[in-house]
Amino acid sequence: MASFLVTSRETLEATLVVGIVLAYLTKTNKHHYRKTVYYGIAFGILASLLSAFIFTIFAGGFEGRAEEIFEGITMLFASFLLTTMILWMMRQKHIARHIESKVSVEIEKAEIDMTYAYGLFLLVLIAVLREGVETVIFLNAMKYASGVNFVGGLLGVLTAIGVGYLFFTSTRKVNLKKFFNISSILLILFAAGLVAQGIHELQEAGVILYGAKELWNINPAVAVEGVYPLLHEKGMVGSFLKGLFGYNGNPSLLEVLSYIAYLGIIFYLYRRIENSQKVKVGS
Repeated sequence: MASFLVTSRETLEATLVVGIVLAYLTKTNKHHYRKTVYYGIAFGILASLLSAFIFTIFAGGFEGRAEEIFEGITMLFASFLLTTMILWMMRQKHIARHIESKVSVEIEKAEIDMTYAYGLFLLVLIAVLREGVETVIFLNAMKYASGVNFVGGLLGVLTAIGVGYLFFTSTRKVNLKKFFNISSILLILFAAGLVAQGIHELQEAGVILYGAKELWNINPAVAVEGVYPLLHEKGMVGSFLKGLFGYNGNPSLLEVLSYIAYLGIIFYLYRRIENSQKVKVGS
């Protein structure tokens, strides 16, 4: 589920940018530049795959304590990226309109014929590459936390492409705002879990020494044959909750405090954004 959420969210953002560029080219009768957009998509995907390969090779060079530190830092950095993405989305009242205005400005900057194709190519490549690199970081953080469901990730990509296609071709518009609102709530809980699990890894590595190592332990006993009960954090239900919400049956004090603090900070920032938008509307 977490893999599905992350890949669908990231892919949809890239799909919207590409779709708006293609729609703009159609509207302005610049169809001959569509091939440039497709080249940008292809090179963006290739660059994303290359970044995934480099990240995997780099991460594979760590062992023992260094590996725990690297995993902890990766989880915390991924939660930071997720948070910035969620907060940006909260500020957007009309997501597609915001992206369209940004894209049209970039295209107009590159309107000179000699550089137009190059600027358009870079615009699409960077949009795809940015989301691709973020996905690589998120999925690796997820792998360290609870494992990655590649089927869920692939379904997320296909779903996002389908939603993007419907948004641009259907006469009945897809409600993107509702999709982003629901996914934001789930991703906030996922990011809170990454913060807590990142803290856990740094505690395991001995980087953070504060607080009790185990505040409570509600993990059911493992069966004699080695089968984990459903609600154990390594059981079927427990591992699902761990992957999506950061569930831990035996958390440390600092894990619990960091989880609660993160949710509190996000709620505070959400209220500030909401109030500032009301002030803008009122004025």
